[in-house]
Amino acid sequence: MSEFFAADFHGVPFQLFGPLHWSALAFVAFFGAAIIVLGRRGGPRTRRALRYSMAALLWGNEILWHWWHWRSGLWYLETMLPFHLCTVMVWLGGWMLIRKDRRVYPFVYLLGAGGALQTLATPDLGAYSFPHYRFFAMFLSHGLIVISALYMTLVEGFRPQWQDVRRVILWGNVYAVFVFFINLQVGSNYLFINRKLTTPSLLDLLPPWPWYLPYVEALAVLNVLLFYAPFARQDRFRRAQALDAENA
Repeated sequence: MSEFFAADFHGVPFQLFGPLHWSALAFVAFFGAAIIVLGRRGGPRTRRALRYSMAALLWGNEILWHWWHWRSGLWYLETMLPFHLCTVMVWLGGWMLIRKDRRVYPFVYLLGAGGALQTLATPDLGAYSFPHYRFFAMFLSHGLIVISALYMTLVEGFRPQWQDVRRVILWGNVYAVFVFFINLQVGSNYLFINRKLTTPSLLDLLPPWPWYLPYVEALAVLNVLLFYAPFARQDRFRRAQALDAENA
């Protein structure tokens, strides 16, 4: 157990898209599918229990994450304040699950799920890998953000509207500007908007700072539109059906 929570990990460093990475991604996919199937087949009590359990895992894991960094002497203002997108989505996602809050849902689904998927694809684990606590915590947290968004969509019947797309993009940019100035004051890099990561990431494919910021903005908007696309197509189909019915 001491090695599991050790500040210094002496195992094999994490390998991007290595066997352990693919195994973790496969487990997240299987776990999410199982929860969604169970929710769709279960009654109200089962669905409530699943929502509360996911919220408890999201929030409990985040609290444990801060405790581990504090215990290990690694808790710093520059890295541990709750300003990263996925950190915000952990708290919003738990609230959405417990309260079935339709105002919060579009942010978690349209913005949080895409960001969490990118982190799952290129996790910032450094030297930490299986079987260290940080390995499990990272995949659990980001995996549950995606799963909770899909659960509320596929099980509870939530869906984004076009006005939600505009609202998410607007407030997402307002939040990014706010965090940019926080970074200047603290010397941090929350949202990775003041400089690139020191570990391999998708940002390595883009120009240097600040020229990669417009690309990140465009990719964020594209991500939101892609997550909304199935519903846009559904709406167009329904409008066409209604128009045909009126002309019949």
